[in-house]
Amino acid sequence: MKMDFHTHGKLAKKLPFSEIYTGWLLGEAKCADLDAICLTEHFNTLGFDRIYGYIRERCDREGDAFIADGLKLFPGMETDIAEGGHILSIGPLDAILELNRRLEPNKEKGSFLPFARLLELFGEYPVLVGAGHPFRGMEEGTGNITRLPASQLAAFDFIDLNGKDLAEDAERTIARTKELGKRLGKPVVTGSDTHQAFQYGCVHTDFAFEFSTFARLKEEMEAGRYTIHMEATLPFQVRTASMLKKALKQIHSLGGDYVQVLVSE
Repeated sequence: MKMDFHTHGKLAKKLPFSEIYTGWLLGEAKCADLDAICLTEHFNTLGFDRIYGYIRERCDREGDAFIADGLKLFPGMETDIAEGGHILSIGPLDAILELNRRLEPNKEKGSFLPFARLLELFGEYPVLVGAGHPFRGMEEGTGNITRLPASQLAAFDFIDLNGKDLAEDAERTIARTKELGKRLGKPVVTGSDTHQAFQYGCVHTDFAFEFSTFARLKEEMEAGRYTIHMEATLPFQVRTASMLKKALKQIHSLGGDYVQVLVSE
């Protein structure tokens, strides 16, 4: 089962939710030969509830996953922490939605929860916690996941080997991320970190078996029954995706319909 652990359902978190755009994304993920994705939308994105409302209405249910035209979708969220950095959480839909509601007072910069308090909140729900792109912003001081206390680092269930960072410096990103996983004794899995379709499939985690529950996902991760694949086209895919995202946001800012630009014949 070919899986992407870090994806988004919107072009940008400050843009309105679009059913057409999200539907297009899910269709393109399947076209990119993925079997499953974790939808880790930003916790403070505009219309967070609407994204999952759309998925609940449109998709069939199989275990903890939702099925969109053959693509398994596992619910999740990406949360900013006060120290600097992004934390992934994946789990049953009702748990993700309730967590998001409880984080409402902490969605603006300056009010983000410290990681210790976020962990306490996560501990009340059956979610798996991941270190999102743990080295991004480290040199600039905007990303400090790896500087968290050892007791907090031990709480992660997985480490994100991130497509955007691989495009910047694949050799260094792989070495540092794998070393962190080895030091913490945590599985390293991959996420494209895409907000639009061209980045899907640039890097993926291929599991030996099919599954549809988070319990089985955790079991397969911890047993190491998977392989990581990075496509030779990854740098081009990420660069193209970045350029497209910038262009589509500019269309929106000028009053145009960026969704129709993508989906019109």
